[in-house]
Amino acid sequence: MTDTTPEPASGPTGPTDSTEPEGAAGPAARASLGDGLRFAFGTLTVLRVRVSRWDRAAARGGMLAAPLTGAVVGLASAALGVLLLLLGGGPLLAAVATVAVPAALTRGLHLDGLADTADGLGSGKPAEDALRIMKRSDIGPFGVVTLLFVLLGQVAAVSELYAEGWARGAAAAVVAAVAARLALTLAARAGVPAARPEGLGAAVAGVVPVRSAVAATAVTAVLCAAAGAAFGPDAAVRYAAAPLVAVAAAEVLLRRCRRRFGGVTGDVFGALAETAATAALLVTALG
Repeated sequence: MTDTTPEPASGPTGPTDSTEPEGAAGPAARASLGDGLRFAFGTLTVLRVRVSRWDRAAARGGMLAAPLTGAVVGLASAALGVLLLLLGGGPLLAAVATVAVPAALTRGLHLDGLADTADGLGSGKPAEDALRIMKRSDIGPFGVVTLLFVLLGQVAAVSELYAEGWARGAAAAVVAAVAARLALTLAARAGVPAARPEGLGAAVAGVVPVRSAVAATAVTAVLCAAAGAAFGPDAAVRYAAAPLVAVAAAEVLLRRCRRRFGGVTGDVFGALAETAATAALLVTALG
């Protein structure tokens, strides 16, 4: 998620943080499952999905469905990595391709959000000035260094897993992508404010009930454990722990951003997703 302008009428091609939601839904407003899925895929991926509703009720369903978009992104990234392995490519080449797919399917917006958030946190400026730094189109030294180490860490972890077998690498790629989007669900829970009064950060801040966020976390951990069970009981434990460690790492960053900026922005959501994905990959790769 980052700071570009979406086009709700035709379906945004990526999460943004500069458009105010139209017609915020009241307590009685309801969004269908389809509305939530369209919101999720229309804002969290580049897939051409027509977002028919751009209000908080649809945002609630969309953020609860965020892990599902992660499963789709993860399957696509795993498919390319496995294809390269089957064609004779090495684990490192397959890992680079696997890490590149999520970036392509979000137009690099999560990575851009990570870099902007790093620049804002590292600027040492007051909140308003830091937020202005984050909205600039350039990337500063903090952002460059953060991107470098995060991408190196992701590639290294996936390469290690592919070296153990294509199935392990593929499963980890899916788990990491799901964990990354689960972090967004938790960051959109009730009680987490927006740092700005406009943008997608404001549209999704606080829309997910805490109980629903906890339930989504539990369901995700169980499904990840099931995926890891194919590789043995130890792997099942690691794969169950991966999303939990991922959201814990994202929570540390979220609390830092809340103290520093006063709340969340689209850039912060992007940074949380990349932080969670990296943590999940490290957990699955270790051991």
